[in-house]
Amino acid sequence: MWRIFWGRFRQDRVALVGLVLIVLIVLLALTAPLIAKYLVHHGPNQLHSNLTTAIGLPAVGPSGNYWFGVDTLGRDVFVRTIYGARTSLLVAALTTSIAVAIGVVLGVAAGFFGRWVDTAISRAIDIVMSLPILLLALGIAAVCSTTSKGCVAGLVKPGLPLVVFVIAFVNWTLIGRIARGQTLSIRHREFVEAARSLGSSNTRIMFSEILPNIAASVIVYATLMIPSNILWEASLSFLGVGIPQSTPSWGRMIADASSGDLYTVAWWMMLFPGTFLVLTTLAFNLVGDGLRDALDPDRGA
Repeated sequence: MWRIFWGRFRQDRVALVGLVLIVLIVLLALTAPLIAKYLVHHGPNQLHSNLTTAIGLPAVGPSGNYWFGVDTLGRDVFVRTIYGARTSLLVAALTTSIAVAIGVVLGVAAGFFGRWVDTAISRAIDIVMSLPILLLALGIAAVCSTTSKGCVAGLVKPGLPLVVFVIAFVNWTLIGRIARGQTLSIRHREFVEAARSLGSSNTRIMFSEILPNIAASVIVYATLMIPSNILWEASLSFLGVGIPQSTPSWGRMIADASSGDLYTVAWWMMLFPGTFLVLTTLAFNLVGDGLRDALDPDRGA
């Protein structure tokens, strides 16, 4: 099965280009501390006041010493951009994992048990999907950021945990609907009835028989959720309720560049983090499309 999948996937050169981009960005993110320490010799929050003018504007654009220039505080934009990749990829991985776990469990349970369980979970999905998601996310982020204790009995605190909670809360519904629909289509198939006749428990049937058969669809949509979650993090940071200022984030950097039309005189502050954001989301979308085609059982039929 894996040989068939890889044979199909490697024929999609566009998806392979996306995969290469993802690998390069991940390597940059993982090696960011080494690059900062041994190559450029300063960290993401290190200030160089001598590189800004008296009115706080960057005096240095892209150069041999500062490849992406500096921002209004004299911080190296290149270092902050590669550290921003760490933030975006970490948030995307955590939020996608949590959303997929919640969506799969609830979706499979709704499709398998049906009746009142299906009704309750389906209505919960409908309610969450009917909410104004961006306003809801802003409201939750604003409320939980009012104190250092956060909210939900201190489990959700300002910063990275808050961003992960908000994005996962609003994004599990898509996977839930997909898992429910796939489960409904196979819950009465012969292999499920055979497992039930052999005395398998409902839990075993759901996770040993049904889940492996819907895994392909879940993997494809999870891959497509990653760029969406990266954009969610960037949007929240751009609006000032996401990652704190001390943590480099592409959304926060773009927000800083757009403040007072600063990008008109310091274009590099918006160009480089914006380019990395576009390339990362594009790469994940290309890989997601490639996975969808490679895992399609009807392809070549």
